[in-house]
Amino acid sequence: MSNNKITELFNIEYPIIQAGMIWNSGWRLASAASNSGILGLIGAGSMYPEVLREHIQKCKKTTDKPFGVNVPMLYPDIEKIMDIIVEEGVKIVFTSAGNPKTWTKWLQEKGITVVHVVSSVKFALKAQEAGVDAVVAEGFEAGGHNGRDETTTLTLIPMVKEQLEIPLIAAGGVANGQAMLACMVLGADGVQVGSRFVASEESSAHQAFKQVVVNAKEGDTQLTLKELAPVRLIKNKFFQDIQELYKNSPSVDDLKTLLGRARAKKGMFEGDLEEGELEIGQISGLIHEVKPVSQIVKDMVEEFEIAKNKVTKL
Repeated sequence: MSNNKITELFNIEYPIIQAGMIWNSGWRLASAASNSGILGLIGAGSMYPEVLREHIQKCKKTTDKPFGVNVPMLYPDIEKIMDIIVEEGVKIVFTSAGNPKTWTKWLQEKGITVVHVVSSVKFALKAQEAGVDAVVAEGFEAGGHNGRDETTTLTLIPMVKEQLEIPLIAAGGVANGQAMLACMVLGADGVQVGSRFVASEESSAHQAFKQVVVNAKEGDTQLTLKELAPVRLIKNKFFQDIQELYKNSPSVDDLKTLLGRARAKKGMFEGDLEEGELEIGQISGLIHEVKPVSQIVKDMVEEFEIAKNKVTKL
């Protein structure tokens, strides 16, 4: 794989980013990803500020390669989180779920590369206007929080590419080298991979949740809770409870009451498969075993090269 905009931007070997996912992406996953030649990200969304500091420090001890932190901007203690990122010398930040104008310049003035995650052309252009260094455009196949417009990766990437001038990273439905090649043919400079790394040995997800991901079939996930923040979930008891509630035309407060607190932690981190919120992408139907991160990356790169040669023959 030759050098491209993404490998140069982050000083990594392959243009692959391990997504920063709440309750799944601690220092073990991020450092293993970075050590495999891709960009590892710590998911700050589920960490108290001092917990994040600890994860960054452990990551620095276990890899000498570049890694970053993913920060959902809805985070209540965001000022503390950003200060810790700067104090600990993190050089790459991926922001999501908020206005990129708020933090981009401030971070860049501290020598930090800033990438923003979007789910539409409109927000990709807003991110570019805010001065970010690159954009992740995520199709609605993706797990976790998601775009209301339900634009798929296959249509989103070329639409964003048509109007964007800065580097573009594709996300949503990417778990192998074939999908990576497809995204790059559509105009992406690299890919961000989430669900495949949830089912890795180094992910901090509960073993029971990893098993659910491996067992998932096509059609086992669905986007729901659009009135709050659209999220793609495995269809478990909690998901069915949401569907039951929808039959009575619930208010936003009714939905919030059902959701309660710490649902995602309960499901993905503590392994409560009935009452927990199990966030995973549609591509889980193609994930059949839990593997070490190094093997996942090796497989992806090999699949990419094989697929590229096949396409050349066409």
